Amino acid sequence: MKISLKSVLAAGMMLAASWSHAQSADHVFRVSAIPDEAPTELQRKFKPLGEYLEKKIGMKVEFTPVTDYAASVEALINKKVDMVWFGGFTFVQANDRSKGQITPLVQRAEDEKFRSVFVTTNKGINSLNDLKGKTLSFGSESSTSGHLMPRYYLLQAKINPDTDLKRIAFSGAHDATVAAVAGGKVDAGALNISVWEKLVEAKKVDPAVVRVFYTTPGYYDYNWSVRTDMNADLKKKLTDAFLALDINKPEDKVIMDLQRTVKFIPTKAENYKNIEAAAKNAGLLK
Repeated sequence: MKISLKSVLAAGMMLAASWSHAQSADHVFRVSAIPDEAPTELQRKFKPLGEYLEKKIGMKVEFTPVTDYAASVEALINKKVDMVWFGGFTFVQANDRSKGQITPLVQRAEDEKFRSVFVTTNKGINSLNDLKGKTLSFGSESSTSGHLMPRYYLLQAKINPDTDLKRIAFSGAHDATVAAVAGGKVDAGALNISVWEKLVEAKKVDPAVVRVFYTTPGYYDYNWSVRTDMNADLKKKLTDAFLALDINKPEDKVIMDLQRTVKFIPTKAENYKNIEAAAKNAGLLK
């Protein structure tokens, strides 16, 4: 039987198309997050959101934990993951490292005016000035709400944590900071207000014992970020999926409650210019 070149080419194109489709169907969309809480808690928080995103983008979605904040930056830049839940400072670091190739898609409404709290068990500490000569724990060095912004507001209050405090420590995560304060390892600690409120609600901390003595002014913080070169259609599907979440729908409320928000809103890189300035001012970004 004589086979024409045309039919061979057509068959080849069909085979390539089916192989491409199979590849697309097999592709896993990998998501990660800065490890600002225990890994088991991050997995628990993400599970319903991951299942929701799978339906919206038509791809399998997997959560990929990372060891530290720096690893989340490198994972996105080096295409090990496709989307990351960044803090404001980690986004700035990722954008700086990639020379502007990271795009923040959405943030929680609460992240427009996010805050940090300083907590203590010491009855003699009632203001930032009272921290002089005391010990203080931050979270991770790369944490916006657990280090950068608390450090920034200490400096604004004319307190240099490196010279005016007896000792500073880094717990690695917000819940670990509270544990260090509650356990008497440090006189005070600075952390994310959202994690603080969650710990109080879950009765994992007694606010009559570990109490807030200072709350910072608001600043932009967390966002969901992707690489700028991501397929535009996928980028739009992801954005639309987050924006479509409705707290009045029972199935969406489960997701929103775990994410500790009432709604997601669009965001942009320009929103984080003040975080970048604060990082440079504190000597944490060159």
